[in-house]
Amino acid sequence: MHVRSSWNLTGRPMRGFTLIEIMVVVVILGILAVLVAPNVISRIDDARIAKAKQDIRAYETALNLYRMDNYRYPATDLGLQSLVEQPNDPNVRNWRQGGYIDALRKDPWGSDYLYVFPGSRGREYDLYSLGADGQPGGDDVNADIGNWNIE
Repeated sequence: MHVRSSWNLTGRPMRGFTLIEIMVVVVILGILAVLVAPNVISRIDDARIAKAKQDIRAYETALNLYRMDNYRYPATDLGLQSLVEQPNDPNVRNWRQGGYIDALRKDPWGSDYLYVFPGSRGREYDLYSLGADGQPGGDDVNADIGNWNIE
């Protein structure tokens, strides 16, 4: 029986990859994935923290505009919703038509931002996210991110 091989343009027979060569490539790709994956994952966490800080700054701007128009910050029970739609409060007389922000956003972990007036952490109000774990306190990505601890 005669086995026919394929020929390339130079007239030499073509050969395929051996199992050993394929396994070496797979092992190299696995090592690269082990080395690169933690860096990529930490970058995702860093991006979420940066987004939460930026959202808090944007809410702070809206709250300051609200205060300039109405001479005080919204009460805790009115919350951040008072930046989107006019509160049913007779003391709010100069609410800006169209609101102070388009819509309320969730934090990068899918939870609501929390607002408390008056603040208890050295600020006029507390505005914060509970971080990745959704629980008070925590470290790293689980730490609370608030207007009192963003640079």
